[in-house]
Amino acid sequence: MTGTALRKTATFTVAALAYCVFSIAPVQAELKTDSSMIESRVEKLLAQMTIEEKLGQLTQQSGGHSQGFNPGDTTPEQKALFDRVRSGEIGSFLNTHGAVYINEVQRIATEESRLGIPVIFGNDVIHGYRTTFPIPLAESASWSPIMAEKSARVAAIEAYAAGINWTFAPMIDIARDPRWGRIAEGAGEDPYLGAKFAVARVKGFQGGNLADAGTIAACAKHYVAYGAAEGGRDYNTVDISLRTLREIHMPPFEAAVEAGVATLMSAFNEINGIPASANRFTLTDVLRGEWGFKGFVVSDWTSVKELIRHGYAADEADAGEKAIYAGVDMEMASTCYRDHLANAVKEGRISQEVIDEAVRRVLRVKFQLGLFDNPYRDVKKEKELVFCQEHRNIARDVARHSIVLLKNEGNLLPLSDKLSSLAIVGPLADTPRDALGMWSPTSRNEDAVTILAGIKKRLSEKTKVTYVKGCEVQGGSTDGFAEAVQAAKNSEVTVVVVGESEGMNGEARCRSSLDIPEIQRELLKTLHATGKPIIVLLMTGRPLSINWTAENIPAILNVWHLGTEMGLATADVLFGDFNPGGKLPATFPRTVGQIPIHYNHKNTGRPPVEGDFFRSRYLDLPSSPLYPFGFGLSYTTFEFGNLKLSSETIRPADTLIVTVNVKNTGKRKGDEVAQLYIRDLVASVTRPVRELKGFERITLDPGETKTVTFKLSPKELGFYNQQMKFAVEPGKFKIWVGPNSVEGVEGSFEVTDNQH
Repeated sequence: MTGTALRKTATFTVAALAYCVFSIAPVQAELKTDSSMIESRVEKLLAQMTIEEKLGQLTQQSGGHSQGFNPGDTTPEQKALFDRVRSGEIGSFLNTHGAVYINEVQRIATEESRLGIPVIFGNDVIHGYRTTFPIPLAESASWSPIMAEKSARVAAIEAYAAGINWTFAPMIDIARDPRWGRIAEGAGEDPYLGAKFAVARVKGFQGGNLADAGTIAACAKHYVAYGAAEGGRDYNTVDISLRTLREIHMPPFEAAVEAGVATLMSAFNEINGIPASANRFTLTDVLRGEWGFKGFVVSDWTSVKELIRHGYAADEADAGEKAIYAGVDMEMASTCYRDHLANAVKEGRISQEVIDEAVRRVLRVKFQLGLFDNPYRDVKKEKELVFCQEHRNIARDVARHSIVLLKNEGNLLPLSDKLSSLAIVGPLADTPRDALGMWSPTSRNEDAVTILAGIKKRLSEKTKVTYVKGCEVQGGSTDGFAEAVQAAKNSEVTVVVVGESEGMNGEARCRSSLDIPEIQRELLKTLHATGKPIIVLLMTGRPLSINWTAENIPAILNVWHLGTEMGLATADVLFGDFNPGGKLPATFPRTVGQIPIHYNHKNTGRPPVEGDFFRSRYLDLPSSPLYPFGFGLSYTTFEFGNLKLSSETIRPADTLIVTVNVKNTGKRKGDEVAQLYIRDLVASVTRPVRELKGFERITLDPGETKTVTFKLSPKELGFYNQQMKFAVEPGKFKIWVGPNSVEGVEGSFEVTDNQH
């Protein structure tokens, strides 16, 4: 195919583009998305490319504009970027959004460059584009992959309308250390739960066909073990066993690959002495050799260049060579590839085939996205779809599914909407940016409904609502305490919103303490001293140590950072319009000194026993967590019973069917999450005390009973044996099904290699 023909294929006018997102009608009838056709087009294009054009496809640069761009009024910086696009030096942009601007870049790329190769635009669409959903950790507290798929679908629709083709999400790192700021961006501490949410989010972003309108390429990150950074400190070293890598950190990535994720991102950290962005074992041997991944890998921001600081590469040329050989196809932000790999090929240090294979992977995804056939976006659709009411309604529903009820002494909740007076206190009650949460660069503060605004909207004018900030999120001033106390004394109930601000969560926002900031704790204690009923709304992006609060405050709702509809969703739960059913996706420790304290730990030869001194324990507090993994209450009560197994004995290749009855024993309709855990009692390699292997969120009317069915296949029962081969070993297993990781009805079965 000639360059002219390619440009003709890629040239469309904006007005010609029309699509209906929600029907996802097959406007792709003319798009060349057949895999064999794509491979043919990739090879024809690759044969025409110079080494400089090839390296351009492997280069991603930051830069661009958002709304308000005028093609006739470009800045010098934009003109320089456009020139690089024209010359084929940039194959991808990040931190760029807005259909008008992106259409102009695509026009230059497809009509003015030699080969007419479109640009792929990536962006951090982490938990929504403009309609902002709960932070991923909060959304995972819904224990509903359906909710995650819905939110990713809306995010994709809005991002696509704004010209974005690719999101740097989902983040699927398993995090067992809540000090790590990026725990907020993932699904928590468990690989099974993490894998289910990884699949849901990939499906939501990518739909059934990447070339469909309203779909974008997903990027599973950060490959791999980034969540195990030493000291819970971002970008830090990771030193773990191969077994922990295989059984804890890799499963969500393997699940994402099986779900068809288009791209992966290599991590900042090293793994056992080899940086993740130059680790051929993980990037090539496992990812492509074992799992059969066909997409491309992009580095994290300058992680290729950072190989020098790791002490793994001598200079930029060395860093580029090691990263491309390991399997990093596209370099983000730094330019080691573009500046040095041509010379490396010329001098024989890197083969031409290594470069060509990376280019194939990038071009393949561009063809799969339909960018060669349809590079432009309809500006009108951006205005119609972004932050529409339908999307906001979905965000509100996801948000209220994500709230976790931690305590409800005396059934203080839900509140009556006939209150005569209500005090709302706290530095986080009326801050839009904190409601939106971390990693929300395309969100707008003015869109967010704060907790104060949501409660006011829910109540009638007959209820007097008094708001007092009380104090700042952090600091030492108590000047607002007296006013807060007076408001509490003059009100029937006081709702206190405390916890972490948006700026205390996310990348590079790690904490050495897991306490609520001291000034907020003092405010809460001062209000408690009034003797008036108090409800705490805990706004957080990580598990916190809230011992005093848990002991002294009668009602606690963990509301996380819930996005644009936070206030409305919180009010729905506060006043009983929605019964909370969320469960914790990560363990809440009593103190930072207990970390690591994940539920699926190994047993010790001397587990804690009351009265025995020489045991694995602390002198100054219990070894147990404050709130266990999977914990969450409801305004109603549930009962588990009648656990049945399809057989007491199965063979290694068999699938065991497990059923359990769940009954709503209370007076309100509500949701419960049935959670199935197993333990392999004796194995060639010691196994965790419990492992999550199934869950289902169900809704029950008062008095209703439902039977929940689980399937335990070899995939759930197996592990990596002493030879690091995945296998199901004969032996006895315990099984629990219940409302969290420490309660439930119990059963047992045996795996046997007896053929009779």
